[in-house]
Amino acid sequence: MKDLTAILPDGTSFDFWEKDCTYKRTLHVACGDANASDDNDGSEQRPFATINRAAELAEPGDRVLIHGGIYRECVRPRRGGTDPEHMISYEAAGDGPAVIRASEAVRSFRPSTGWRLWGRPGEREVKAGVRVFAHDLDPDMFRGYNPFCAVNILHDRLFIEYDKTDMTPYLNRRGCVFCDGRALRQVALYNQLSEQEDAYWVEANGQTVHFRLAGDESPENHLIELTVREQCFAPSIPFLSYIRVKGLACEHAATGAPVPQRGAISCFRGHHWVIEGCQVNWSNAVGIDVGNECWHHEIVEGQIIGASVVRGCTIRDAGVCGIAGLFAGHMLIEDNRIEGTGWQRMELSWEAGAIKLHNSVGGLIRRNVFINTIRADHLWLDCGNENTRITSNLFLNGIEQREAIFIECTKEGVNLIDNNVIWNVEGRFDPAKVPVEPGSSGWYKLRENEAVNGYGVYCEGTDRLIVAHNLIGKCRHSGYYAKPVGFRMGGWERGGTSRKAKILNNIFYDCGEAAIVFPTIDNQSEGNLYLCMSGGYLRVMYPEPETCLDLGTWQEFNGFDRLGQQAWFGLELDTDALTLREHERWDSPFDAPGPFHREGGNRHSTDLKAVPALDVVPGDYFGKPRGDAVLPGPFGDYRDIRLK
Repeated sequence: MKDLTAILPDGTSFDFWEKDCTYKRTLHVACGDANASDDNDGSEQRPFATINRAAELAEPGDRVLIHGGIYRECVRPRRGGTDPEHMISYEAAGDGPAVIRASEAVRSFRPSTGWRLWGRPGEREVKAGVRVFAHDLDPDMFRGYNPFCAVNILHDRLFIEYDKTDMTPYLNRRGCVFCDGRALRQVALYNQLSEQEDAYWVEANGQTVHFRLAGDESPENHLIELTVREQCFAPSIPFLSYIRVKGLACEHAATGAPVPQRGAISCFRGHHWVIEGCQVNWSNAVGIDVGNECWHHEIVEGQIIGASVVRGCTIRDAGVCGIAGLFAGHMLIEDNRIEGTGWQRMELSWEAGAIKLHNSVGGLIRRNVFINTIRADHLWLDCGNENTRITSNLFLNGIEQREAIFIECTKEGVNLIDNNVIWNVEGRFDPAKVPVEPGSSGWYKLRENEAVNGYGVYCEGTDRLIVAHNLIGKCRHSGYYAKPVGFRMGGWERGGTSRKAKILNNIFYDCGEAAIVFPTIDNQSEGNLYLCMSGGYLRVMYPEPETCLDLGTWQEFNGFDRLGQQAWFGLELDTDALTLREHERWDSPFDAPGPFHREGGNRHSTDLKAVPALDVVPGDYFGKPRGDAVLPGPFGDYRDIRLK
């Protein structure tokens, strides 16, 4: 049966290049085995103690089997495979978690002295019960890279708009402190430890760390770990390819803010990697990098970048970016869960997102769960994207998030966003800057206040995008918003008009300002369902004057959504259980009893009319074929759905 979720916008199927490997040799690594030694032969009876010893010896067609334990090293593959049938695989053996940790446990502590916890006269007695401890770093642990000496921001910082962002997280140290696996929060000044438990501060020379635990407990009774290595699994040699990383957990990497994009797991500019079933926990900046790392590298003519697979991984608490890829074409990113990305709040570094790819050509991003991304996009495709499909993903709970999906400066070819659920985009703005307009003074303003954002799909200079059969709900501003970018046209072809978009057969639910905002009428909207929307929720911004329209006016004067519908029933999405259910809503829309009631009410999904199916999206959210007549949105029934 044809895989309907793998059909790209141009009608071809994604190039699945993987083949079964029959490994000619297996090297065993078992740090917990009493007989393990790097002087052994790597057999099951005489395993190596470190993964790096196996990495020195592994040849194309070899498998490195990593038994359960905590490996405190950065794995540096010496070579890659030669083709899909002769990869080099690094796999968990399945006899317990195989964890590569970029931190070291420390056990020597002393009371912190010589620094003031109080900021003003009279506070000294109040802070008397606070207990802060210090650890003097051992230089032998760092081997040339001390993250407590380096700030987060890396060498390409000229694009930072310093007047628009809080520079504190950029200037914090990269080193992290963990207590029993729990990350402590870094503070900028020593006296802030008096106000913050589970926190740490680093002296100017990066040689001593001071920390305070919850309840002012003593560290002797806890596991205290400090990051000492930048990465967990990363070649030192660029362009190694045909490498598989399977079932490993990589934790506590002290990566810096991109660019360059350097992850806890790094392909280091290689191609045809498979990263599957892995966990990446608490990377200071980037979880996994799959692209060219940095735009300052010399471009090697004919060098393949990307064409890799990231499958079934869990990426939790990446500080800036979960998966990063520069010039990463033909990527398959599927069945991952990416949670809690962006806690560093460095969104104005312009590389922040659960996934951030540049120049995604022929890519397939499907069946992923994005949840609780903080002040960053769930998915950002930056410049020059072509023939990429984003399908059957869950984009949930964007915390202080400007948009869930950002497609930037893409003027060639077609890209497709279909069968996704986008839910709860809070917006990133200062509520104090939103003017209060008493009475009816704000009713007659056609342009919304620019201080407010929070978009489901945001397009900036992107042409010919197709957005079809999605459920886009609870966006603070609008479900779909687009604007042109003219100043970047020419040269690298990075601008665009945001025209010829097709917004088809979607459900827009309870969005705060609008369902659709088109920059011009040179776009298409058809077959959409507008659910629990009121006011002028359909908008065209140019030419002036801007128009804010209801569905009837949208149809009559612009010819949009001739088959569009309105309805008024509720949807409840449980982001823990990943379920969706319909419920009745008997509160009235703002314009009742106007056009909404003339259409018959549509109080339940069973009241909806079918719309024509789309050739470009032949299957539903679950990959099942659709018939000739379908309902808007990703599902055929909204009464009770299990999303995963």
